[in-house]
Amino acid sequence: MDISEIFENAPHVIVENIMTDSRKKSAKSIFFCIVGLVNDGHDYVQQAIDNGAICIVHSKDFEKYYEGITYLKVEDTLEALNLFASRFYGDVTKNMKVYGVTGTNGKTTIAWIIRYLVSRFHKCGYIGTIGYMWDEQINDTFLTTPDIEVLHKMLKEIYDHGCRNVSIEVSSQGLDLRRVEAVKFDYAIFSNLTHDHLDYHGTMENYYNAKAKLFKMIGTDKKAIINVDDSYGQRLIDDAKCQCITYALKNNADYMAKNIHLFNDHSSFDLVYGNNNIHIETNLVAEFNIYNLLAVLATLIEDGYKIEELLPYLNSIPQVLGRAEKIDCGQNFNVLVDYAHTPDGYEKIFEYIKAITKKDGRIITVFGAHGARDHKKRPMIGKIVDDNSDVIILCSEDNHWENPYEICCEIATGITKHPWLYIEDRYDAIRQGLELANKDDTVCILGKADEQYFKIGDGKVYWMGDNNAAKEILTKMLKGEEQ
Repeated sequence: MDISEIFENAPHVIVENIMTDSRKKSAKSIFFCIVGLVNDGHDYVQQAIDNGAICIVHSKDFEKYYEGITYLKVEDTLEALNLFASRFYGDVTKNMKVYGVTGTNGKTTIAWIIRYLVSRFHKCGYIGTIGYMWDEQINDTFLTTPDIEVLHKMLKEIYDHGCRNVSIEVSSQGLDLRRVEAVKFDYAIFSNLTHDHLDYHGTMENYYNAKAKLFKMIGTDKKAIINVDDSYGQRLIDDAKCQCITYALKNNADYMAKNIHLFNDHSSFDLVYGNNNIHIETNLVAEFNIYNLLAVLATLIEDGYKIEELLPYLNSIPQVLGRAEKIDCGQNFNVLVDYAHTPDGYEKIFEYIKAITKKDGRIITVFGAHGARDHKKRPMIGKIVDDNSDVIILCSEDNHWENPYEICCEIATGITKHPWLYIEDRYDAIRQGLELANKDDTVCILGKADEQYFKIGDGKVYWMGDNNAAKEILTKMLKGEEQ
């Protein structure tokens, strides 16, 4: 691409790649000097040039300028990167319907269901925690909301596979780090805001302000779909710069779920909006999924889909990987895998766990906590597990640079009612939980869900996923192979 097509007064220079990490070789690339949380790209220009950069986009002056290199000084290198990456990959979201989903809990489920339902009528892609996908192909991503250049490359790939619709999970860090500024959203969906990521944001106020950016950046002619049972959702209505559509179970809203009936394997409710009262039957379980489905239905109805078109598909929504996922290998007790990693997520999943566990059944919980993150929530989730479990097994999760035993000891400061067992190896911990289960017990495995890796240091180590580990162990147990 000729940089003069994007930047005013730029010379005619053809670049073939975008570089933001000076350590990676990238021939004929344009290097953006991004000022990050720790490093400043302006300090690594020599390394970028050695690795193939022929054009440098910067906001600070240099003591030395290298011959044969084109320099473009801008006020804001992140703004320039957003503009360039979007154009470099065809600015495809201007020709797509883009659904953005943000909130502490529910992002993945809402975005997943949007992708599934829209795909019954039109090809729809997805980018988020599970990966990025078109049709049924899932590809791995390291971040919920990928870095700017990677995000636009994914969007182009999804577009080139025929998708003109895409649902995107938008994280608070992604918003704060301005990764989605060049994405043209049509709908912004807010699920809730509860304690999480305070290691990064510091305060709930900062966390809210990061989320609110999505609703201030989309056009005034676009729509926000907001949960007004959440106090931050009510506040968001005043801060949003677009039209706001509300949904709720408890408060008055544009879209409401009433007469809710929850069962072990399905749910039903009445969808009330305008003059309509439509009975909904769905294979989704638990109240939190009623919220998620209500957000989806409000969004798609506002987008012009007829509820009568959607109804036939609501009873066969595919399992969202690792979200309230039941593992059934023929055992006589419940096994549930869930991604819960926040206090609110723990509270909500235990509401469902207690509902499906028979009166005489025990609840056995296997979990850990993320290293290098919010220490304050560790005793909080420990207390929630202590209040809702009979047997507690602590184990490693994503340790990063921390000692897993020390992480679990912090969790255990919230455990005062029950003894707890520490088994560092997650596979062994899951096996112990399953081997302790009796008829009608429930074993819940929380934290990693279907994720196929551990985050160790600043990299990844392979993990089969909690769901696959449980299946493998249960299969061996039922065959009499486990000792």
